[in-house]
Amino acid sequence: MANYMIARFDEIDAVKCPCGFAKRAFAGPDNSTATMHIVDIQEDSRVHYHKKLNEIYLVLEGSGQMELDGEKVPVEPFTAIFIKPGCRHRAVGKMRIVNVCIPPFDLEDEWFD
Repeated sequence: MANYMIARFDEIDAVKCPCGFAKRAFAGPDNSTATMHIVDIQEDSRVHYHKKLNEIYLVLEGSGQMELDGEKVPVEPFTAIFIKPGCRHRAVGKMRIVNVCIPPFDLEDEWFD
């Protein structure tokens, strides 16, 4: 077994998520460390939170705001946000981000009020 993993985002299918559409890399039973997603944020993203998951967002394209526990913070390309468990969040505006999830993304850890 190789001591590395490679993902080609152009070969990963996008799935609907609360923020828009995500391509999720490195998800699988052989990885308990982190996943990386490319997310196309849509204007109708939903406020949600995670009980176990840390997320790091890096804005690649577009601009808008991050709503973090009710506070709106302006974001633009090369803005990074570290989101801790329990922080209710959503992106407001149309943008493309890299999302690193630690531990790996788990659909069961996506919560809505």
